[in-house]
Amino acid sequence: MSRAILILGGGGQVGTELQLHAWPADVAIHAPAREALDITDETAVAAALTERSYAAVINTAAYTAVDKAESEIGAAWRLNALAPAYLAAATARAGIPLVQVSTDYVFDGTGAGAYLPEAPVQPTSVYGASKAAGELAVRTGNPRHAVVRTAWVVSPHRGNFVKTMLRLAGERDGLRVVDDQRGCPTAAADLAAALATIALRLAEDPAAPTGTYHCVNAGATTWCGFARAIMAGAQARGARAVPVEPIPSSAFPTPARRPANSELSTASLTRDFGIVPRPWPAALDDILDRLIGPVTPASRRPS
Repeated sequence: MSRAILILGGGGQVGTELQLHAWPADVAIHAPAREALDITDETAVAAALTERSYAAVINTAAYTAVDKAESEIGAAWRLNALAPAYLAAATARAGIPLVQVSTDYVFDGTGAGAYLPEAPVQPTSVYGASKAAGELAVRTGNPRHAVVRTAWVVSPHRGNFVKTMLRLAGERDGLRVVDDQRGCPTAAADLAAALATIALRLAEDPAAPTGTYHCVNAGATTWCGFARAIMAGAQARGARAVPVEPIPSSAFPTPARRPANSELSTASLTRDFGIVPRPWPAALDDILDRLIGPVTPASRRPS
């Protein structure tokens, strides 16, 4: 008998990787398009979770246009706060565990070192505030939950920092990238694997750990350091690479304030679920292999 897992936000980076993930043979994945299930519609959410029996629900759907959220406040709160509230209520009624993806933006980024999951949240943007509200809705709405915060998600899919840097390198002779924001690049595939592990554990074990966790690849860098690693990886694969100049955030003002420190501690994720994130450079290599091709002797350009 198959176990059904409901994935919301299946068209995004993490949702795509969840559908590509090597699930156990008895797991059936359901990832309805937004047109088929609007999670900002409370009635639709309740109906969907009544009509079919799910072993677990993973919500990766989010309003992620960070700067646009400063003016589209209602849209951001509907998807990032109200939708998780509806999902928490409906999954709790049905006795289904809920895994909710959240973000480093719930912190103000002024702390030193890696943030622990229990650190006080203090969002400084509409996006961060709406995601923090979504976390609270899940925690209070369904006791069998896992809130999983992540940061700097990249993959071969959709728009993201890696793909943007590769595109701009093909259009420009140099890149200028902020060097005073620090965080942990995270491969969507690695995050998806962790979410699958957590969801299956919650589905199989009523006594499984619950709470808030962080999932990012190991190690930290700045956006400039990340861009330089992308260029080095592109060059090693025979693709065009250009110099990267470090600049301060003040040289690239944005409507929403970015956290200066987005480092997240994954110690409790390892303790409770045995998940040990690999270093981000190894994850980046896998993404570049998929976007450009593997490094071969022929692809290496003389320096």
